[in-house]
Amino acid sequence: MSAFLFKISKRSSVPLRMVLVLFVTIFGVFVFTVCIKQITIENKSNNIALTTEKERSHCNLHASAQEELPQIHFPQPKTYSRGECSCNPVRFFVLFSMQRSGSGWFETLLNSHPNISSHGEIFSVKERRINISSIIKTLDSVYNLDWFSSASKNECVAAVGFKWMLNQGVFDNHKEILDYFNLKGVSVTFLFRRNLLRRLISVLANDYDRHAKQLNGIHKSHVHTKQEAEVLAQFKPVINTTALIANLRSVERTMTDCLLLFRSTHHKILYYEDIVKNHKELVQIQEFLGVPVRKLLSRQVKIHLRPPSEQIMNWKDVYIMLNGTQYEHFLHQADYAN
Repeated sequence: MSAFLFKISKRSSVPLRMVLVLFVTIFGVFVFTVCIKQITIENKSNNIALTTEKERSHCNLHASAQEELPQIHFPQPKTYSRGECSCNPVRFFVLFSMQRSGSGWFETLLNSHPNISSHGEIFSVKERRINISSIIKTLDSVYNLDWFSSASKNECVAAVGFKWMLNQGVFDNHKEILDYFNLKGVSVTFLFRRNLLRRLISVLANDYDRHAKQLNGIHKSHVHTKQEAEVLAQFKPVINTTALIANLRSVERTMTDCLLLFRSTHHKILYYEDIVKNHKELVQIQEFLGVPVRKLLSRQVKIHLRPPSEQIMNWKDVYIMLNGTQYEHFLHQADYAN
């Protein structure tokens, strides 16, 4: 009887051993994969650091530049020669923002400066952000002055960057992106909107025009004449009040998360309403980017000038939903100078 039990026990232990061997194998593969990934990231970081040091080594820096060493660079483009401008320092920057927060208008202001090139939403193309390797390859091209767009300046450009919307892969690879920014000395500008109700109006109106194409059958996210702005402003969205507060909280959380994740960078926080009301903000951003202060201009015309009560179809419902809440001030807050 005991021999019979021993045989059964011996047979039943075989599957357990197989499971144990399988578990050990899978765990080993997992550890190996993690180690390889970590080594790859470290190698990329070391290469970035070595490249940055090489860029600076052939140029003599004056005393004031030594203090700003992490933020200044001397790119050596592969596609052309900077010539006599090869030792003119260049600042790298990125503009973090969200759709319909004034980033398009703000970027046209930056690009009106003769020494600033801001290349727009380069990561709106999914292939460029499919993984961290493609992201770094794209960033390297921009900051090495090998990225060409309508915003490209001559070889003496003093600040180069682009606009990165928060729904374009920023959070998916934030650790590696943060490491890259800190190693490369990329200056980060956060541009958000204080009045999120007005932002929502703009989002809904822009989504509507994608299909309606109110301007002679053409969709325009930004306009350059008052006549075009008046046409687009005629549309009054109906806001889903049931999801309104959840929507506002979600946007707030996204902005807060971004600020927390990239707080260790050399950064500046801007709000659209503050820039509209106080043009000294434009002086400060130029000083932040280390370029000569100039008067910045934009041809873009604001679309929604009227108060929210005149821009929302179901205004009474929206008022009732937000009145008495933490978002009540959105009902009255203007984002333009009176």
